[in-house]
Amino acid sequence: MTETASVSSTVDLSHPHRPRSNHYDPSWVVENQMGAHPLWLLEWLAPALGLDTLRPGARVLDLGCGRALTSVFLAREYDLQVTAVDPLIAPDDNARRIADAGFADRVQAVRAGARELPFSEGSFDAIVSVDAFQEFGADDLYLPTLTRLLKPGGRIGVVVPALREELPGAEPPAHLAADWRPAYWAYHSAAWWRRNWERTGAVVVEGAEWQEEGWRDWLRWSEVFAATCERARETAELLRVDEGRALGFVRVVGRRR
Repeated sequence: MTETASVSSTVDLSHPHRPRSNHYDPSWVVENQMGAHPLWLLEWLAPALGLDTLRPGARVLDLGCGRALTSVFLAREYDLQVTAVDPLIAPDDNARRIADAGFADRVQAVRAGARELPFSEGSFDAIVSVDAFQEFGADDLYLPTLTRLLKPGGRIGVVVPALREELPGAEPPAHLAADWRPAYWAYHSAAWWRRNWERTGAVVVEGAEWQEEGWRDWLRWSEVFAATCERARETAELLRVDEGRALGFVRVVGRRR
């Protein structure tokens, strides 16, 4: 969902429960978005992950950072040293965006795939992934490999598009069947993610929670782009039909053993 040229820069993105996100220029967020509102999701994740408890300058891996909006947010709001990793965005592109935001000294842009991370064991105090982990992290063998990059006791926190409840069979919910996309089969429930993480033995799961009003935020964000982006329009229509019965967001937090 990246067709944003005709979206007004004066769009209202204020949110009553996301005070930190409200400080960011809406046009900057709109112009650099690559999916759901990344700052709203990260601000929801932050207290569960304990970002406020990290020491200034702690090293954080922002995995699947897109155009590095979340990386700038982590550096600015929590005074962290951030490694911004994405396989699709050229590091020079993200580096310019990071420098323009004033954080070239605290955010490093790296182009790498989630399975080809060029970092040594114990490199990071925390790992963050917003609206990306569902693309690569559901593999039972992936989490132990990733969490080796954490220092002992370090935390990983992700927010993923999700299902309220795991689907019992091979068919989508009846009310969504007509517009179901294959990508939605990568969505899972909070209980599914908790079990997936727990059985790896790599982390102690400290939380796996459904965002009760997440679908409303997702709908509001999709409506911003509905006039200029067909996919956003389709997503908005789907969310209106669903009304939070099936689709939304889940956050999962674990601590390396």
